[in-house]
Amino acid sequence: MRIRVPLHEQRDASYDILIGPGVVAELPGLLKEYCPAAAYAVVTDSHVAKLYGDEVVKRVSGTGYRAELFTFPAGEWNKTRETWASLSDRMLASHFGRDCAVIALGGGVVGDLAGFLAATYLRGVPYAQVPTSLLAMIDSSIGGKTGVDVPAGKNLLGAFHQPRIVLADLTLLTSLPSVQLSAGLAEAVKHGAIADAEYFAFLETDGAAILAKDGAALERVVQRSVEIKAAVVAEDEREAGRRAILNFGHTIGHAIETTSKFEVLHGEAVAMGMVYEARLGEALGVTAKGTSDRIVRLLEQLRLPVERPDGASVEQLIEVMRGDKKVRGGEIRFALPKEIGVMSGDGKRGWTVAVEEKRIGEVLN
Repeated sequence: MRIRVPLHEQRDASYDILIGPGVVAELPGLLKEYCPAAAYAVVTDSHVAKLYGDEVVKRVSGTGYRAELFTFPAGEWNKTRETWASLSDRMLASHFGRDCAVIALGGGVVGDLAGFLAATYLRGVPYAQVPTSLLAMIDSSIGGKTGVDVPAGKNLLGAFHQPRIVLADLTLLTSLPSVQLSAGLAEAVKHGAIADAEYFAFLETDGAAILAKDGAALERVVQRSVEIKAAVVAEDEREAGRRAILNFGHTIGHAIETTSKFEVLHGEAVAMGMVYEARLGEALGVTAKGTSDRIVRLLEQLRLPVERPDGASVEQLIEVMRGDKKVRGGEIRFALPKEIGVMSGDGKRGWTVAVEEKRIGEVLN
């Protein structure tokens, strides 16, 4: 299955997302077609390296291309400037030139970090995304957002750098731990909540099959989520307008991640964030009553947390939100649903709502 991401601002940056079982086996030929290079730096974390690192390097180098594995310790807390610098220095020491390309092999952390590495290495080299987690397949590998975390918050240093190709190999999900599968499903819930009520309903009715890793159910999740994400990205490549709706759940979610020192998984934090932001929307009269309750029921069915951890105070969470990328004129802004499948806002009034800190605190409490 092939889904195109047509970009209008930079037409030559448009790319395909290939979905299906076993597509990684076709990697050498696909790289030659979509991301040709003299050498490939395969960037992954210590966990994924043990599962797939050597296999991917052998596949690529077996066809005559130079390929070398570059790893870093697994975990969101390692998505830092220091890790980026170390990877850059190691590639330079291995004499990777401007005719090289990067292969991002892993989950969301790997994709963000390897993409930022590709965006900045020798002023930019091409890269391919080979996501190995559900969250990365349906969300973070699509759209060209790359970056690293800093003490002030998530992804506050980064660049837009579109991949040449995204390969979503469904067989890789068979080795995914259940907690990671659930974390990825948080983004699927978000996609349904912001753009497709029918898809949201499918997640409600087929949640058990999805958690059991039923092939047909998982394929539908990946396909529909990719279609939604690709359509929004194609419309708004650099988040100047409607793409902001993809941040539903992320303003509070990122604050939860940051204050927990990334002990809370990204998908888990987004799940909690969606609950509180939907409640906030209801309190403001923006979101239809009962929306948050329906989101809670689905998230619980998918084994995701719905109440924030006790580790951080409301004041600490709001302090982190003040540094959110959507803040304008000192106002904390939220992408809020009107109802399941429809977001509030439009092209004239914008896609986010400014909310007073007092109201945010009331909902978090």
